[in-house]
Amino acid sequence: MNSLARLLTPLVKLMPSTLPERQNELRGQYASADTIEFVMPVNSHHSPVLMAAFPVNARAAAALLPGKELHPLTIGGKGILMVTIVNYESTNIGKYIEYSLAIAVTHGLKPRPPLLPFVFQKSMGMGQFVVDLPVSTEISVKGGKGIWGMPKHQANLDFVIDETTVSAQYDLDGKLGCYVEIEKPEPMGLPLKMAASNYCAFRGMLWKSDIYFEAVADVAFGRKAKGRIVFGDSPRVAPFKTLGVGSSPLFTAWLPQTHGVLDDHFEAWFLTAESHAALASLDGGEGLESVVGLGKSQKWLAPPDRSLTAADRLTVGGQAS
Repeated sequence: MNSLARLLTPLVKLMPSTLPERQNELRGQYASADTIEFVMPVNSHHSPVLMAAFPVNARAAAALLPGKELHPLTIGGKGILMVTIVNYESTNIGKYIEYSLAIAVTHGLKPRPPLLPFVFQKSMGMGQFVVDLPVSTEISVKGGKGIWGMPKHQANLDFVIDETTVSAQYDLDGKLGCYVEIEKPEPMGLPLKMAASNYCAFRGMLWKSDIYFEAVADVAFGRKAKGRIVFGDSPRVAPFKTLGVGSSPLFTAWLPQTHGVLDDHFEAWFLTAESHAALASLDGGEGLESVVGLGKSQKWLAPPDRSLTAADRLTVGGQAS
């Protein structure tokens, strides 16, 4: 444990849990949403997480946000691409990997001043707009999209932990989607109690869901953060190639184990445009037809093809060469 962690650990232990009391009161209750059964709360255990944030062009990031009420969160004039890959080892719906590619945002009628959202996270609607969210299993697609409006789809995923690195690859229809790799930060043992908000487009609406988690993290910032991200030829990741993704991460984090709760309360708003013509071109996400008929299989697709991301074929921060 380094000096920062030693300083913060006693303070974090004094902090109350971010989990709403309602979730504790529901503990042990049974629920069934769209035929998926849950024992409340909707939680996960023992799940390692890889995180990295990369600088992107803020205007390009804004172009990927639907409607009029999401705005890129910026640092030093740059937008932020958030990459979060979770290897869910134990959940209500079995094991699966979730590969989140998102833009850090604030929610409201107007953009927020820089830095203040980090202090007033809830009141300024700080969170991330999830652009792409491949997962391992059909049941995760059915629940995540059908219940919470998340843009989940099944893909070939892996999560590889080596002695000094953690990496994850995402393939779709035989093509590389994304490859992310970080060097494990120096051991820090920083305890975390956090809440995070996800914004997603589905059925022409903007959906907001909240997750609460506790973990011990190793984190690196600035020059100490070592990692790379590569986007492949899959059409699904084409929007990310417009962002001018920086080659060096703003921060990286390795969380060997996490405990999380996904709130069963969520919100949704209509996505709006300034004219009927603009509305016609607005990307409001997929519709109900994308979840009708989905089953509850927990079977994974084959692992991604790691030969597509051999070291001599990768361009850091860009696309497969």
